[in-house]
Amino acid sequence: MQDIVKINRNDNVAVALRPLEKGETCLWRARRWTMAEEIPQGHKFALKAIRSGEEIIKYGFRIGYAREDIGAGAWVHVHNVKTALGDVVSYDYMPSGKDVEPTEHAFLKVTAEPTARWVSAMKFGLSPQ
Repeated sequence: MQDIVKINRNDNVAVALRPLEKGETCLWRARRWTMAEEIPQGHKFALKAIRSGEEIIKYGFRIGYAREDIGAGAWVHVHNVKTALGDVVSYDYMPSGKDVEPTEHAFLKVTAEPTARWVSAMKFGLSPQ
């Protein structure tokens, strides 16, 4: 079973696919990393030393900045990463409907023409019921 995954070739972090113990060595594509601390399952660890202020790259994109120096094999999480989202601390999900495509057609009733309610519901990805 694979223990870790590096998602994008440009990433400087990888993800633990199971809990990793401090001192444990993991192998991925002929490279080895030794865990500097316990890494919870699903969490990131540094693939190389990351200096304070340096970008944290996951999915090939900047997801944040190191708040402090992070050693190779160290846990990368909210305690040592500043988000790259700026000062946004909350958000509201308010889809406009223009990019929403319906994924379920089982609720459609056969009619000669779509009703105004059906068209409106489909526009927002909702059931016209």
